[in-house]
Amino acid sequence: MTHLIAPSLLSADFANLERDITMINHSKADWFHLDIMDGTFVPNISFGFPIIKAVKKYAQKPLDVHLMIVDPDRYFEQFKSAGADIISVHYEAVTHLNRSVQKIKSMGMKAGVVLNPHTNIILLEDIISDLDLVLLMSVNPGYGGQQFIENTYSKIDKLKNLIIQKDSKAVIEIDGGVDISNAKALVNTGAEVLVAGSAIFKSENPIKTIEILKDI
Repeated sequence: MTHLIAPSLLSADFANLERDITMINHSKADWFHLDIMDGTFVPNISFGFPIIKAVKKYAQKPLDVHLMIVDPDRYFEQFKSAGADIISVHYEAVTHLNRSVQKIKSMGMKAGVVLNPHTNIILLEDIISDLDLVLLMSVNPGYGGQQFIENTYSKIDKLKNLIIQKDSKAVIEIDGGVDISNAKALVNTGAEVLVAGSAIFKSENPIKTIEILKDI
C-alpha cells in the first residue's frame, strides 16, 4: 500500500478547530490522529469525548484514536460512540492486552498497540497476529514538538521482520518528530502511517506540507 498521513490534532488551533478539520478534509491526508492524555500515564492532559464528537461531526476521514491513559478498557464504548474508528492502547498501560485488543475489535473498530521508545518489539510476538496496527513512539509520549529518536529506524526494521515472520496484517505507524526531513527514510524503512503534528500545523502551508509528506 502507499503510505498514509495522519495529522495530529494535538497541534491544531483549538479556537479554529472546524477550520483545521475542513483543511484536513480537503488535503491528501488519510486519517485524523487524536491523542488522548489523562495526566497520569503521561504528564499532560489533552482532550476528551466532547472534542472527539466535535471532530467526528465534521471529519470526512477515519478517526485514529491514540489512548495515552491508564486502564483504557473502561472507556472503549464511549470512544466508539464518540466516533473512533481505530483505537490504539499502550502496551505499558494495559494488564490484559489480548482481552483489550479483542474487545476493541468486537466493537467493530480496528485495534492497535503502542510501544514507548524504550519498549522492546519482541514483547509483541504473541499478539502481533491479532493487531491491525502497531504504533511506534518516536518521541517520549506526552508532548508535541519533541525531537525524533533515531533508534526508531532499528525498531521499524525489527517490527517489519516480526510482522512477516508471524504473517500479520498489522501496519506500522510512527508518531513523534515526523517531518519532511525524515518522512522518506521512515517509509523506506517500513513505516506505513506517518503521524505529523507540528510539522503540518506550524507550516506556512499545511495542505502543501501534507501533499509533500504524502508524495515522498
